[in-house]
Amino acid sequence: MMLIGFVFNAGSLYAAEVKIGVVNANQIVEQSPQYDAVRKSLEKEFKRRDNDLVAKQKQLKTLEDKLARDGAVMSAAEVKRLEQDIRSRRRKIKSMADEFREDLNIRRNEEFNKLLRKVSEVVHQIGEQENIDLILSEGVVYASKRVNLTEKVLNRLKQQYRGGKK
Repeated sequence: MMLIGFVFNAGSLYAAEVKIGVVNANQIVEQSPQYDAVRKSLEKEFKRRDNDLVAKQKQLKTLEDKLARDGAVMSAAEVKRLEQDIRSRRRKIKSMADEFREDLNIRRNEEFNKLLRKVSEVVHQIGEQENIDLILSEGVVYASKRVNLTEKVLNRLKQQYRGGKK
């Protein structure tokens, strides 16, 4: 009797309509105005340090050119002093570049994670509002336009951005 009851209950589960949606998270992130704003903000935040690093690299190149050009006519002490200066500057620049890259990556990851949380919120909102039972993202081989929610999520993010809810 229990087996028969289970079979009938399983049949009723299959009869219920399951609503599925799909989102392309990469497309959403790359096309959202929030992503563009984050990118510009990070460029502005790190521009001064980047310019400083480029200027120091140019100074180093000038010294290396001077050593190559004038090294033959310089005294041994001057050559040694210039070589030490070049080595010291090269180490400092390498250290500055490594620190710059690390700081930029940390900030980029922080901002990217904030954006991913925002995208997730919007996906959840749309899922609840449209009574969607399952929303898939990565690993989808094919999704028809009927179940693809990517544009809806992007449009909602654009509305929120215009409304000041970055």
